[in-house]
Amino acid sequence: MNYDLLRGLHILAVIAWMAGIMYLPRLFAYHADAIPGSEMDQTFQTMERKLYRIIMDPAMTLTWVFGLALTYVNATQVRGGWDFLGQPWMLTKLAGIVFLTGWHQFLGASMKRFAAGENKRPARFWKMTNELPFLAAIVMVIAVTTEFLSR
Repeated sequence: MNYDLLRGLHILAVIAWMAGIMYLPRLFAYHADAIPGSEMDQTFQTMERKLYRIIMDPAMTLTWVFGLALTYVNATQVRGGWDFLGQPWMLTKLAGIVFLTGWHQFLGASMKRFAAGENKRPARFWKMTNELPFLAAIVMVIAVTTEFLSR
């Protein structure tokens, strides 16, 4: 597959994943104030479930698939070996990926707690944590595009 096409597909998958991973906590912030069992509660549950299952899960999966493919192509055709995986910029990116994947799973578990009427977190928590994925993305993008940490 063309390297630039693979990279473009990876970027598109990341954009979709980031959109969902940043929007779901905002939905939770509004949902936290809804009365369990109410029509509003049911509406938020539907919105959250569809966002998570139709957008976030496939986007995360595609991000991983294209990212692993890019890693393979980089190691075998672009960089001439796997040594780049140990570079500080790549370790920073990998740490960010682990964080985002863990955050994705945390949001999925939180969605299930909302659906069961067991949410214990206030709207303020969801508003405050809403930007964590974007902060991680800033660090990851700067590390990768500048390879700043490897100098």
